[in-house]
Amino acid sequence: MLSLSQILMAEGENISNFDELKQIVQKRALETGSIFFQIDIEPPGYKDRPEDWYDQLEIAFSSAR
Repeated sequence: MLSLSQILMAEGENISNFDELKQIVQKRALETGSIFFQIDIEPPGYKDRPEDWYDQLEIAFSSAR
């Protein structure tokens, strides 16, 4: 299982906007082969973070398969 907190702990300093976060979620999903994604924390308040950020992260993860 891939979790958002794992991604942010490992790569949070290198992520400067929400678009980059979505790309990293996709990349990590492919690398790990995870079939489940847990959004266990709220991402930082990036300026470009949309209202539907939760759904967009789910879509980014699902589209990586």
